[in-house]
Amino acid sequence: MDYVTLGRTGMRVSVAGLGCGGFSQLGLAQGKSEADAVAIVRQALELGVNFFDTAASYRTEEVLGKAIKSARREDVVIATKAPFSFSNPRSAPEGVVASLDESLRRLDTEYIDIYQLHGVPPEAYGHALNDLAPVLLRERDKGKFRHLGITETAPHDLEHHTVRRAAQDGVWDVVMVGFHMMHQNARHRVFPLTRANRVGTLLMFVVRNIFSQPERLRATMRDLVAAGSVPDRLGGSPDPLAFMIHEGGASTIPDAAYRFVRHEPGVDVVLFGTGSREHLRTNIASILKPPLPEEDRRQLAALFGHLVGVGLDAPHLSRRSAGRSRSR
Repeated sequence: MDYVTLGRTGMRVSVAGLGCGGFSQLGLAQGKSEADAVAIVRQALELGVNFFDTAASYRTEEVLGKAIKSARREDVVIATKAPFSFSNPRSAPEGVVASLDESLRRLDTEYIDIYQLHGVPPEAYGHALNDLAPVLLRERDKGKFRHLGITETAPHDLEHHTVRRAAQDGVWDVVMVGFHMMHQNARHRVFPLTRANRVGTLLMFVVRNIFSQPERLRATMRDLVAAGSVPDRLGGSPDPLAFMIHEGGASTIPDAAYRFVRHEPGVDVVLFGTGSREHLRTNIASILKPPLPEEDRRQLAALFGHLVGVGLDAPHLSRRSAGRSRSR
């Protein structure tokens, strides 16, 4: 496993971080047992993963708490989140504190390493900064958590307005941001700010449906061609990203997706979710591989660097439109 220092937190964290939510929720969302979920976390620990991301809404805090009992607490970095979203944009301070206390109970731990506000839309950022952060920082000073973080609402904040502000306010030690092969604008809009201000970065939305479901990728490419956003040849190709699969290159499209983000300057932890121990090993192996060949990276930048908001949908949603482009 490779480790990095997570911004100004000073914590040494694995570059591969196990996400305990998403669409698998450690396999619980797919009908697997709690014992199966615990086994996934423990195998991640055996493979050197020390960063685990969960949330009150994921319903995996208790499982994670049980699983990490096999490790020394100081060897594990736990990140969890307070409810905050479009459905609850005016979260009350007392509710956030109550959620923090409940997370501590469910995780069965004396402290949380990173406590994050979950999915803060740009229009609610002022409330998060002025009303909630001061209260949470007082809870931090009581020893309930070590570092404060914030996550964006990636499909609803395509230009990263929330994390751009958060990176410069001096309050948030860690941000979570969406970045992948066909939504690359964090390279210019976010990472220069987080690097300059020593804010740790957690990546989400790295491998989406368009990278794991071939027909979805083909449909997305047809939409992008129709919108004039990518070359015509990609719309008729049965495998539009095949140029990355070659000796010395990627072995699969998901492999390419993980390697593309892992070596981007400004990226700290690449989050991934899984409900399978085999899939866990495969994902970690990809994250630990060398960068994609430079020619493949150049092609990805040339073909997709101008796209914004492509492939940020969830599996249960209907296929998005082709997203949009920005000037090169």
